[in-house]
Amino acid sequence: MKVYTSILTSIILLCLLGNLAMAQHHHDHSHDHSHSHEGLHHWEIPSKDPDRIILTFHGDPATSRAVTWRTDTSVESAVAQIAEATVNSKFTEASKEFKATTEEFDLGLYKSNASLKVHYHSVVFEGLAPDKLYAYRVGDGKEHWSEWIHFRTAKSEYAPIEFVYFGDAQNDVLDHWSRVIRMAYQTAPNASFVVHAGDLINKAHRDMEWAEWYKAGGFIHSQWTAVPVVGNHEFRGLEKGEKKQLAIQWKPQFTLPVEKSLDKNLHETVYTVDYQDVRVIVLNSNDLLEEQTAYLEQQLKDCDAKWKIITCHHSVFSPAKGRNFQFARDHWKPLLDKYNVDLVLNGHDHTYARGHVPTRTSDNKKSKHLSTVYVTSVSGPKQYKLDPEQMKEYEADGYELDESGEQIQFYQVIKIDGEKLTYVAYTAIGEEYDRAVITKDFKTGKKKLTEK
Repeated sequence: MKVYTSILTSIILLCLLGNLAMAQHHHDHSHDHSHSHEGLHHWEIPSKDPDRIILTFHGDPATSRAVTWRTDTSVESAVAQIAEATVNSKFTEASKEFKATTEEFDLGLYKSNASLKVHYHSVVFEGLAPDKLYAYRVGDGKEHWSEWIHFRTAKSEYAPIEFVYFGDAQNDVLDHWSRVIRMAYQTAPNASFVVHAGDLINKAHRDMEWAEWYKAGGFIHSQWTAVPVVGNHEFRGLEKGEKKQLAIQWKPQFTLPVEKSLDKNLHETVYTVDYQDVRVIVLNSNDLLEEQTAYLEQQLKDCDAKWKIITCHHSVFSPAKGRNFQFARDHWKPLLDKYNVDLVLNGHDHTYARGHVPTRTSDNKKSKHLSTVYVTSVSGPKQYKLDPEQMKEYEADGYELDESGEQIQFYQVIKIDGEKLTYVAYTAIGEEYDRAVITKDFKTGKKKLTEK
């Protein structure tokens, strides 16, 4: 009996030790795994499921589109599938598969981030048909997929378009910008694209802020095609005292056109999009400005688009106190005048101002025709004061202020139809604040401005 009891005791003891060892093993394992996730919200943590899905332009908008997304590092090869959308789910049978380019990204390069590696995947859909509604999804090709998501390709000829423009989101993006992008989506759900005019977040490399930006826009980022512009807050040193550099997430997370003729430091921050006979030129107002002056002239000179729109972060006519982008007024404005640019969209100043420059007659008198409309706006919660005195000083540059505002979060919807461009600024609660219409005679290039 004694022998039996001691055997039984030994067995129980071994079982307990075994369980303890297993628990220990599991505990250690999960501890190792969660260690790099410590302090992260569940929506910041990468997994096998695609997150941070975003569309961008790459190539002709009528026949191509780029998509970028993120997973954890266990997804080593990824794919995107696309098909023309149909009224039922049978479109999946005709879907084409594109293999993604995958790159590893180390968040830990910036010390304030979790020391975490992730994979960014990107695909450029090519060979699409113009003016078609497509459904696409991204995933690992096996079990981990996004939902099917719609977007429409551009028409191949001039046709009505509508797009959205935001000034700085920048601060408290999830708390206070989410309602603005969502209200904009309610106002213009079918927008062809969206211009984010710089300072998308506050601290360039801080991944939690990018996570907030993606969560604030949610599925909207995967349906509206983004035209991201770099602001000064997209640049920061990785360590204190180090030279400023572009947000380490910028290139992995946005698949953007590379202008090979430009300095490498400008790649994917300076590019041009031609959408249905509207040319949108994106500039990087932080760096290498002289080099971009030549690029700007070339893009304007060789351009027969019906409308020309420029966007860069810093405001050409700064409405906020102590701000001054003299270089742009000295070097870029003469080109905008010369090539009859229609609209300039800026951020940076955390206030609202819309003004215009009329054309000049040969004896330098002001004519009744319009040269360019300039807008500075803000979509996030950080707000500055307007400086009316400063605005008056721009009269020397031929600038006239038409409408201004402060302590208001805005989004703008721009519609182009025939010989008319209609610009409307809405407040965060969806009320119209400002409206302007540019009417253009395509034969003569002459324009006039009418307001509400």
